[in-house]
Amino acid sequence: MPAAVLLDTSVVIDIDEVDRDAYSDSAVVVSAVTVGELAYGLGSPDRSAREMRLRRVLTEYEIAPFGVEEAKLYGVLAELVRAAGRNPRPRRLDLQIAATAAATHLPLLTMNADDFVGIAGLVDVVPIRRAR
Repeated sequence: MPAAVLLDTSVVIDIDEVDRDAYSDSAVVVSAVTVGELAYGLGSPDRSAREMRLRRVLTEYEIAPFGVEEAKLYGVLAELVRAAGRNPRPRRLDLQIAATAAATHLPLLTMNADDFVGIAGLVDVVPIRRAR
């Protein structure tokens, strides 16, 4: 198993309820894009809970930046999604997170694998689900 994995925002939001299975011993990395989504308020209508989640992410996980290399990879991924007959616009943030995974050469764990259809050649998208 890889030493580290990048978590999609869907996984971060439900981190205490997901089954990382074979990846449970891997170090966790979170994209700066996910930090932005959490700061915006995704995941809970309760402001206090959102702020606590954001603080937890910032203190417990390594944050991978979104810079020039990630931006270039985002463009490539968006084109792949378009070539697969899908609209990349509603998936912009998902694709930016995927670009971060590609740039860092980390598998991307997600609970929403359908958001990443069309990019399999550049990103190792690993679907996971809630623990039972």
